[in-house]
Amino acid sequence: MEILAVIPARGGSKGIKRKNLRPILDKPLVAYSIEAGLNSKYITKTVVSSEDDEICEVSKNYGAQIVKRPNELAQDETKTIPVVIHALKYLEENEGYKPDYVVLLQPTCPLRDSKYIDDAFDFYFEKEKEGYDSCFSAFDIGTTHAKWKILHNGQAQGLYDYRVRPRRQDTAEHYKMVCENGAFYALKRDTIFEVNDFIGYNPAIYITPRVIDIDTPEDILCIENQLKAKS
Repeated sequence: MEILAVIPARGGSKGIKRKNLRPILDKPLVAYSIEAGLNSKYITKTVVSSEDDEICEVSKNYGAQIVKRPNELAQDETKTIPVVIHALKYLEENEGYKPDYVVLLQPTCPLRDSKYIDDAFDFYFEKEKEGYDSCFSAFDIGTTHAKWKILHNGQAQGLYDYRVRPRRQDTAEHYKMVCENGAFYALKRDTIFEVNDFIGYNPAIYITPRVIDIDTPEDILCIENQLKAKS
């Protein structure tokens, strides 16, 4: 069984300049995901997709295979799925390589190690027997029936009829609320091309404690403190 890990790591970033090369303790950010992929018992090939020569060179030094992507797939508005599909097509056209499964490892999750990946795959393969066609990781944000969302402009929107305001015990639907943590997305290669996404029609959700996705300098400090605590 061939399982491909794709790590998308472009050179540009808005919140933190050159984020994927930013030193986190003793190594660049992208190296954590490369090592997680290389040390997984399931992943058979780990590639970094980047348009940036320095990221490519650093990633190669840490053991990743490089898929050089075109600049038009490295813009601020570029979505992740065309980057993954580009890598898949590149590997098929240039190496005749067609993996059975693909796992997306976003480089901004350095706390996600090989054990996390392997445990997530163990969960996914069991759920696949029940008809689930993909898997992603998320963290639990509680069970509730009285849900609200707050938009970027601060406006609040109720996701239930708060004028009627049913009692919890009178409400048939209680929801376990989860949020994608960005650490793990896996599915069959053929499913990616069918749905044009890295989440299938019937995803299994691997729930874990929150994994910090680095977006701000404050996130880096928090990550470094947690890495120090693990070592």
